[in-house]
Amino acid sequence: MFDSLRFSPIKVNIFSIITSALIIFVIISANSLFSNSLSIYSVADENRSNHRELRTHKISQLLKSTSSDDQVRIKLTDKVTEEKGRIPELKLFESTNLMPKFDSRVGKFFSRYECKAQFFMTWISPAESFGSREFFVIESLFKTNPIGCLIILSKTMDSRYGYRILKPLIKRGYGVEAITPNLYSLFNNTPSEKWFDDIKNGKRDTGEIPLAQNLSNLIRLAVLYKFGGIYLDTDFIVLKDFSGLRNSIGAQSIDLNGNWTRLNNAVLAFDKKHPLLYMFMEEFALTFDGNRWGHNGPYLVSRVVDRVEKEKDFNFTVLPPMAFYPVDWIRVARFFARPNDQNGEKWIKAKLRQLKREAYGVHLWNRQSSRFNIEEGSIIDRLISDRCIVCRYTYNS
Repeated sequence: MFDSLRFSPIKVNIFSIITSALIIFVIISANSLFSNSLSIYSVADENRSNHRELRTHKISQLLKSTSSDDQVRIKLTDKVTEEKGRIPELKLFESTNLMPKFDSRVGKFFSRYECKAQFFMTWISPAESFGSREFFVIESLFKTNPIGCLIILSKTMDSRYGYRILKPLIKRGYGVEAITPNLYSLFNNTPSEKWFDDIKNGKRDTGEIPLAQNLSNLIRLAVLYKFGGIYLDTDFIVLKDFSGLRNSIGAQSIDLNGNWTRLNNAVLAFDKKHPLLYMFMEEFALTFDGNRWGHNGPYLVSRVVDRVEKEKDFNFTVLPPMAFYPVDWIRVARFFARPNDQNGEKWIKAKLRQLKREAYGVHLWNRQSSRFNIEEGSIIDRLISDRCIVCRYTYNS
């Protein structure tokens, strides 16, 4: 009776073929689904990575690439994220049609205005993150140095959006312009040229610190070496005329005997081709460490000056902390707070009188102070009120 239930060889072969086809179909479908899942995961992971990079970039550039504080370690524990973090840095070396015009644009800019003092700033962050605090810093510069000229070395600000930010000052006749720097030209025939070539060709490790931060440390040295003038961080409120300041660097801290213990590079005033600038760039190239915050900035200038300070071949001055850094980063919050009582009001008025007498400006240490609101009646509020030009600052900025 079981004979009628047996499959013939032909039927068995057909059954095997159909079964094999079904198995192959299931495998292909599963692989496709798995591949799509990987793609979705990859995109999501990349988006999360980009978000982390953007936040790190914004935080690190609140100083604008430009302020330098005490050592802070930024850990990138995920090797994949670290490698992805390199990708945006490649954009720092991308050529634009404006880059070759850098030297001629700088020359035309300075010849257009009768500049009593040449100022430079750097901005490597997106133009959209150039906020009201940075704008007020520029206002304070022109309020105290109306015949000064300011070049913002920035690819992002050298745009329509960047021009709209600066337009209120340009319309009022102030000499300010954002110009895309030509790094190849800036570093040419300097000790930093070989370092720059190695970095852009991938022959040298940039480290964990954002490359933009370290480039800002180097660009300020190179631009002063090439053109001479005054470099300012974008978180430095200007209180005095800088035109008489030459070949000077500021101490961030001093010991009980009045000897400096650390210098800072947030403010630099040097003549063109000054030998100390050359030594700064030489030290940068020889001892570069992209994993130690401040090593290529404030600690660098401190190391070099400590070696050459007693030599007669260098003509420069180390100014006391009150000149550029009248408040340190640990206590800067007090400058943003309103007075709580009559004693607080007296302290603020006394501090403002001291700043007027002794300080060229106030470094805001944006890494710390960016999270503080400027309270009405505070020292910073009163400095803004006295030194704004457009006067569009709002307290929730």
